[in-house]
Amino acid sequence: MKKSTLYSSFSFSKIYCALFGHKYVTSKRVTNHIKEYTCTHCKEQATINSRGRLEAMTPKLKEINDTLSFVHQKKEARNNRKIDFQAAS
Repeated sequence: MKKSTLYSSFSFSKIYCALFGHKYVTSKRVTNHIKEYTCTHCKEQATINSRGRLEAMTPKLKEINDTLSFVHQKKEARNNRKIDFQAAS
């Protein structure tokens, strides 16, 4: 039988963020304009939405960012091959 405790989800870092706000650092660069951020205190993740505003990370946004990152990497690799080919000519 499990005991339920009142303090099981208590965290000083969450209280700190609730009082003073999050301190986000860049955790992943998706494209040149879109990044993923992580709070240094409570480890909450956020990203830039389609309107350029910071939004809490959801599974749907995570999937969108992963797909966007994949497409962006392919595009950059293709552009780098074109530049290398032109330089060799």
